[in-house]
Amino acid sequence: MVTELGHFALILAFLVAIVQSVVPMVGAHKRWPGWMAVAEPAATVQFLLTGFAFVALTYAFVTSDFSLRLVWLNSHSAKPMIYKISGVWGNHEGSMLLWVLILTLFGAMAAWFGKGLPPTLRARVLAVQSAVAVAFFAFILFTSNPFMRLAVPPFDGQDLNPLLQDPGLAFHPPFLYLGYVGLSICFSFAVAALIEGRVDAAWGRWVRPWTLAAWVFLTIGIALGSWWAYYELGWGGFWFWDPVENASFMPWLLAAALLHSAIVVEKREALKSWTILLAILAFGFSLIGTFIVRSGLLTSVHAFANDPERGVFILMIMVFFTGGALTLFAARASTMEAKGVFGVASRESALVANNVILAVSCFVVFVGTMWPVVAEMFFDTKLSVGAPFFNMAFTPFMVVLGLLLPLGSMLSWKRAKLQRSLKQLLPGFILSVLLLGLFWTMQTGTSLLGPVGVFLASWVISGAVLDLINRTGKNRDLSRLLRLPRSDWGKATAHIGFGVTMVGIAGLMAWQEEDIRVAQIGEPFQVGAFELELQDVNEVRGPNYFSTMGDVVVRQDGEQIAVLNPEKRNYPVAQMPTTEAAIDYRFLRDIYVVIGDEQDNGGWVMRTYIKPLANWIWAGSILMALGGLLSLSDRRYRVAAGARRQAAAPQGVPAE
Repeated sequence: MVTELGHFALILAFLVAIVQSVVPMVGAHKRWPGWMAVAEPAATVQFLLTGFAFVALTYAFVTSDFSLRLVWLNSHSAKPMIYKISGVWGNHEGSMLLWVLILTLFGAMAAWFGKGLPPTLRARVLAVQSAVAVAFFAFILFTSNPFMRLAVPPFDGQDLNPLLQDPGLAFHPPFLYLGYVGLSICFSFAVAALIEGRVDAAWGRWVRPWTLAAWVFLTIGIALGSWWAYYELGWGGFWFWDPVENASFMPWLLAAALLHSAIVVEKREALKSWTILLAILAFGFSLIGTFIVRSGLLTSVHAFANDPERGVFILMIMVFFTGGALTLFAARASTMEAKGVFGVASRESALVANNVILAVSCFVVFVGTMWPVVAEMFFDTKLSVGAPFFNMAFTPFMVVLGLLLPLGSMLSWKRAKLQRSLKQLLPGFILSVLLLGLFWTMQTGTSLLGPVGVFLASWVISGAVLDLINRTGKNRDLSRLLRLPRSDWGKATAHIGFGVTMVGIAGLMAWQEEDIRVAQIGEPFQVGAFELELQDVNEVRGPNYFSTMGDVVVRQDGEQIAVLNPEKRNYPVAQMPTTEAAIDYRFLRDIYVVIGDEQDNGGWVMRTYIKPLANWIWAGSILMALGGLLSLSDRRYRVAAGARRQAAAPQGVPAE
């Protein structure tokens, strides 16, 4: 009964979305306050109905209702509760329901917190947001219904993919979708602004918090996915340039560019057309990611579905909204004349350079991701584009971005004195060069990647610190730091996080040590500065799996520092094995051990990695997300739109 109510609520939400996409848009065009007022309650009702449908589906998973086809395919009565819940979105249909739930959540939040918007703009934003929801409600109800029943309910289910039965993957998709789908509200703001034919500083102020929130969620989601791949897949890597990884990374790059571009619109009323275009493209790449994951176009360990019919439906949604928005952009671009004028040496120019680097790097990733498809379709050639291409093509852009970042933060708006900014950054540059020399001297016979990474990270981090110190004035009144806006602290924290991530990636790639051998029980072996010994291998039973678990003692200088338990798990219901790496996490390095199959001579295949600075990658990601949250909490985001409300309201329509 609950699932039928959930299905009915989903259909009602679809109907409400249709009303919300039409009535407020007509009301805004005709300047009819009553019709525009429909948007706010409709957005709330739409979210509540979708939320009820999602709760109903979750209830079916928690209670193991195997009369529901989706539960039968993706759950099992013996599965731990956390994976019963995460099984709701660990499949195509359930994940699309989560997608739409988040889409309606952002629409409802725009209605709840957008009271400072001009009524016509708010009505159009909510109407566009609802139009996107209409398309995805139709997609779910007509091609991917999560509430389909089985005529004869089976006794038990087929279990969730064992790779997804992990805490990292339980939380990774919701955060990723909050970022992916969060960009839809930026898209709605852009299209609404194009329809109104007006983009000003107030619009830049309004769109920034939504962009920032989406970027923060994307950062957390990508970091969780990277961490999961690191410890779960047993390959020892943190990023594999997998098509689905790239599908989330491309919107992240464009969201970062949009975030910085919106600053220029807000501060200087420049880059209006470019900012609108970025808002359209950022959500467009989110739709591309959805298409890649669910069409079967590209093969990936992360893919949800391999269904051409569903893929064509999503492709039609992507073409309609992205193509329609770009067509509207082309028609209206001439109305978005920039007012601000700035010199070559200015913060505006630095932000333009930042945008160009991020946008071009996104295009490079897109070309590398889609080229195998293009080659097969047009040249009848099967090929793969892997890490060597991406590392070679993408890394130079990040190097240039790291070099420009501190300087751009120091430059003044409109017109800056370049020599003065360089002088302020001189201590950071000297420190970075000294660290480069130190690490170059310490390493022998290895690549330049490590020292260069240390230099760039030190340059970015010291630049952020010096920018804060510069705010204390000539007298270096440190108490002024406490009075700085949270957005300034957020910017510094995010830039420091970026530097920490850079040094983590460079250190891991440059100085990692690897050892693969057949380890005999009781025979120690050396890997780098550490001695490892496989002492025993036992058969262990888990809640819904059987495990072959090793006991590995790690020593350094004759002293035991860790006991690691790498596993090979077998899930009998899903009939699928998984590898569970054992990791000794430390501040400066990880010891990463994977156990393989038993050999004829009685030994066991073991892979051991010494991974310097691995944890710094995710520590930097946490700092970047924290910086975004600090900026998002800035009081100016909450009050500025309201302060401009009266001035922004169009003639004939009262400000609410």
